[in-house]
Amino acid sequence: MSFTFYNTLSRQVEEFKPREEGKVAMYTCGPTVYHFAHIGNIRTYIMQDALIKSLEYAGYNVKRVMNITDVGHLSSDADTGEDKMVAGAKREHKTVMEIAKFYTDAFFSDFDAVGNKRPDVVEPATNCIPEFIHMVEVLLEKGYAYVAGGNVYFDTSKLEDYYIFSSSVEKEALEVGVRDDVEEDTNKKNKTDFVLWFTKSKFEDQALKWDSPWGVGYPGWHIECSCISMKHLGEYMDIHCGGVDNIFPHHTNEVAQSEAYLGHKWCNYWFHSNHLNDQSGKMSKSKGAFLTVSLLKEKGYDPLVYRFFCLQSHYRKPLVFSYENLDNAVAAYNKLVKRVSELKADGAVDEAQKKDYEAKFCEAVSNDLNTSMAITILYDVLKADVNDATKIALIESFDRVLSLDLIGHAKALVEAGTSVDAELEAFINDAIARRAQAKKEKDFATADAIRDELLAKGVEIKDTREGVVWKLV
Repeated sequence: MSFTFYNTLSRQVEEFKPREEGKVAMYTCGPTVYHFAHIGNIRTYIMQDALIKSLEYAGYNVKRVMNITDVGHLSSDADTGEDKMVAGAKREHKTVMEIAKFYTDAFFSDFDAVGNKRPDVVEPATNCIPEFIHMVEVLLEKGYAYVAGGNVYFDTSKLEDYYIFSSSVEKEALEVGVRDDVEEDTNKKNKTDFVLWFTKSKFEDQALKWDSPWGVGYPGWHIECSCISMKHLGEYMDIHCGGVDNIFPHHTNEVAQSEAYLGHKWCNYWFHSNHLNDQSGKMSKSKGAFLTVSLLKEKGYDPLVYRFFCLQSHYRKPLVFSYENLDNAVAAYNKLVKRVSELKADGAVDEAQKKDYEAKFCEAVSNDLNTSMAITILYDVLKADVNDATKIALIESFDRVLSLDLIGHAKALVEAGTSVDAELEAFINDAIARRAQAKKEKDFATADAIRDELLAKGVEIKDTREGVVWKLV
């Protein structure tokens, strides 16, 4: 069975063929750890996780490397503005390294909570200063870089095709955007040139700085991904992942400097996830207040429900977040858990049926990562005329990719005890739904009255990370 996904480089869905049969060398852009990762950032990592687990489900052995940006990422893609790490340190009156440690830990807490598998290698940019300096030296020797105003710049005019990810129409639009850049860097020979190494001539107050052949300074943002990937994956990479906002200029610049340095093609496949939007547009830290997985958890939402919400949509489509949409996902997830909790592990697994459904599931995730279809196949299994033991085995099999922990949640539901008559169960479910609506409308008096109404009937409810649970008292 072939594995296909949309390759941003070729601008089409194509069959994936790794350089080494059965093995995948993958790099994913990590966070800039100056603030919390919002749920839009986490959507990107959920879809990357689904890609990795789908490749593994299809039989590939994946090695994944991720960077942590703790220096050099400026507030503007045009090499202008303040370093985001320095801004974060000033905001919270801490050192840059304290900020980096705190937000790296916070990132992985949310990353883990949504069922993601940690990368095989996680490398902070500040670990690789000698590698950055070496690459800059080679690019200067080869004539792809120049020193101006104390800084070292990559010369994009030396490339046959700088806009490697863009169509002719997109190239024209990008060129206009570059020309219209407000904060012009007069050191640049070309508007599209980008900084490889900054010196004190750029910023006097940079917190982290190192000696280099060009003076005391620090690396530009783009160079870290090139060097970290080569350090751990070698001169060739199969798949590079990121969000669509990374395509230009970050990934464009990565390709430019990497292939100039190496002298050959660097990465064959580029996988990009689309934005998560709220009602005001793309979710962004620059807007001020933003949602995190931890905040959803505090509001009583299970992080795995957010994963479920993301997997129901295609990674290449923008996804609209609202609490109403998330509540719909909660209801659907809880119904799934309840249905799984009713399965009895009696009898033997029907291996033929299991193999047939696993093939259908693998075909779905291998077809441009169609996670929505994969979930549909999960529903098909629950409705199928196969025994419960086979259904449980298939749910466990599919969870190698979906990572929704339906079996674990179902066991917890059974342990909570839900053995009541149908009439009382219907009343409880109706009351919980009415209470949820009241809370959404901020009618907390009615919500409290419904809680008391349930308690009067001997039913205690509790808001948990799995949603609302209840027990008889």
